Amino acid sequence: MKKSWLRLIFPIIILLVILFGLIISKTTSIDSKEEVAEELPRLVYHLNLDSLDIVYGEVKKNQNLSEILSPLVSMQTIDLISRTTRQIFDVRKIRLGNRFAVVTARDSLKTTLYFIYEITTTDFVVYDFRDSLRVYRDEKVVTKTIKTASGTISSSLWNAFVENDLDINLALKMSDVYAWTIDFYGLQKGDEFNVIYEELTIDTVPVGVGNILASRFKSSGRNFYAFYFEQDSVGTYFDEFGENLQRAFLKAPLRFSRISSRFTNSRKHPVLKIYRPHHGVDYAAPRGTPVVALGDGKVLEARWNGGFGRYIKIRHNSVYSTGYGHLSGYAKGIAAGKYVKQGDIIGYVGSSGLSTGPHLDFRVFKNNAPVDPLKMESPPAEPVDTVNIKAYTALVESMMVKLDSIK
Repeated sequence: MKKSWLRLIFPIIILLVILFGLIISKTTSIDSKEEVAEELPRLVYHLNLDSLDIVYGEVKKNQNLSEILSPLVSMQTIDLISRTTRQIFDVRKIRLGNRFAVVTARDSLKTTLYFIYEITTTDFVVYDFRDSLRVYRDEKVVTKTIKTASGTISSSLWNAFVENDLDINLALKMSDVYAWTIDFYGLQKGDEFNVIYEELTIDTVPVGVGNILASRFKSSGRNFYAFYFEQDSVGTYFDEFGENLQRAFLKAPLRFSRISSRFTNSRKHPVLKIYRPHHGVDYAAPRGTPVVALGDGKVLEARWNGGFGRYIKIRHNSVYSTGYGHLSGYAKGIAAGKYVKQGDIIGYVGSSGLSTGPHLDFRVFKNNAPVDPLKMESPPAEPVDTVNIKAYTALVESMMVKLDSIK
């Protein structure tokens, strides 16, 4: 009888043990998750705010740091800040609309522990009041997210980005990448692009564009590729064959304008009303548009030059020189004898001299003879190093697939 009873009760005991084990396991799992969550602090400005409160504000018109801090800390502390921390951040440079934060203890006194002022979207200065005054600068974490975009040109690159609700900064980046290879003033309707790039975010808010990682720009039926590749910790853009996209000369001396007159041996002058050679290219652009040096060189002239108005001439080497006419003004420091780098701003579009409206008269001279800037070929910089060609080829193959998949 006893054995029979044991045979009946034994399976029930086993079942209870199993169920109890599952309950313990589940409870342990839940507790474990809670413990992990507790180990992750709430970090803001790299400060642990788990047991603190934070309130944000913006600098108002005519407001200074003393006015902001006076309800929070003593006047002695404010005086100490203004006298001893200028080398870290000059409090006279706080700007209207910039954000700040006040961190207080979570108690009845609401004691101010930190004051943080955002200098830029990334840089900030921290005033630590916990013991003695401590002031230091820091940076927010910038997150990079890989994004893709595509578009078709209807009128201009700029309008294509507006029409597709894309970041205009990406258009500027693309114009920089292709500055040596694509004439963005000669784009045609139907030209198109695909691009893979880094979107920069701070606290999940987009703040700009990082590197373009790969792109394909189809213009006049030809594909122009660009791939970002680092050699010796320096990133450069190359085409699908490993040739450097950077050239000795830019394709044009200003961004996002249109060609209003081309190189010709006979053109009716808009002011003089007579036919004569126009050995340059006119770029129509708003007054004040920055004009950049086509390449490295020495400024030969920066002066009034008759019908050209305010004029700059740069000698790039023993063969080439360039001229920039009808400027509204010169960039700071530009004068004869000054050395400039490719892409440096040298002046601004205007209509000085014999001109009917704002534009740049741009000229290129080869051995002192004028040549058509739109037909000038420029030698490329160094290609991908042979020791890196295998890695570069693998990168290109991978990125080609991704570019082709962008819709």
